[in-house]
Amino acid sequence: MIQQKTFHAIGLMSGTSLDGVDIALIETDGENHVERKAFETAYYTSTERNTIRAALGHKEDDLETRMAEKIVTDKHIALVRNFINNHDLKDKIDIIGFHGHTIFHDPKNKFTWQIGDSQNLADACGIDVVGDLRKNDVEQGGQGAPLLPLYHKALAHDKNMPAAFVNIGGVSNITYINDEELLAFDCGPGNALLDDFMKDHFEKDCDEGGALARTGSPDLDMVRKWMENPYFKNKPPKSLDRDEWDIQEIQYLPNADGAATLTHWTVECIKKAVSVCPKQPKICYITGGGRKNAYLMELLEKHLPCAVEPVEEEGWNGDAIEAEGFAYLAVRSRLGLHITEPDTTGAPKKLKGGKLYTASYISADS
Repeated sequence: MIQQKTFHAIGLMSGTSLDGVDIALIETDGENHVERKAFETAYYTSTERNTIRAALGHKEDDLETRMAEKIVTDKHIALVRNFINNHDLKDKIDIIGFHGHTIFHDPKNKFTWQIGDSQNLADACGIDVVGDLRKNDVEQGGQGAPLLPLYHKALAHDKNMPAAFVNIGGVSNITYINDEELLAFDCGPGNALLDDFMKDHFEKDCDEGGALARTGSPDLDMVRKWMENPYFKNKPPKSLDRDEWDIQEIQYLPNADGAATLTHWTVECIKKAVSVCPKQPKICYITGGGRKNAYLMELLEKHLPCAVEPVEEEGWNGDAIEAEGFAYLAVRSRLGLHITEPDTTGAPKKLKGGKLYTASYISADS
């Protein structure tokens, strides 16, 4: 085990929303000490996004997954190099936490796949990389998600308890924290289905601010039908694949009503998740892209039984938290500490995770 008080760690995240790659720098001891240092995003081009999208749902190596993996890897390499140059960090980074991009997640069959070449990233940047962060948990019978509860706990260790983090990314998930008690699970759809709807109907990446949904009337009968899915009756912890849902009937609604229905469904999923927490949280900190949807936030404030606030009100950066979290987990992995727990992923016990890829070559222009 490494004996080092604090680490300067970079974390990387390419999320299910397919918007781009986030990079964050933190200083941490892998426990409660976290200093957030810097953050940037490199957005995917439409061509890059479409190539990655074409690989979603693939379970085997093929031309489409190889093309997508090359794009993901190259994007991360370029971002890390630029980030190090922009912030004068050469020879100052101890470790990189690399999530990759999830294209298939099937924990019931002990399989999860995050594309991205960790060894290539390590060699190209001259920095050791911790990758494969979900793999051990899934192979040991856990859900492999959510992975960030321990980081949420570190951020909120001095806040009023109980509290919850609700991350609204492609899928929404919740972390319930009550001092040492943790519970985490996927709530249901986050932004992904609405983003796909906007892409299909308007060639837009999202319903910005919830502007379209605000003008529509949600089909609440449809929402209630979707909430009858067995997933919502399963006890947590539990997790979802981005493309878990069959919602073809949404196509028969007017566009504004379709957007409103999907938005209300996200809210209903989060409301259901909050209701099964061991105790009612005093506050839900909202992170992920969904916090930028003003209409969605208004609905959450209206329907949740506790205070609701975007994480920025606590001085955190909601765009950066996931990337920061993977930097934090990389440090825990290097220290030989566990990164998942039975009540966060359903793992049989507290489990270590991540694989170390040692940099074997420092590029001349890195």
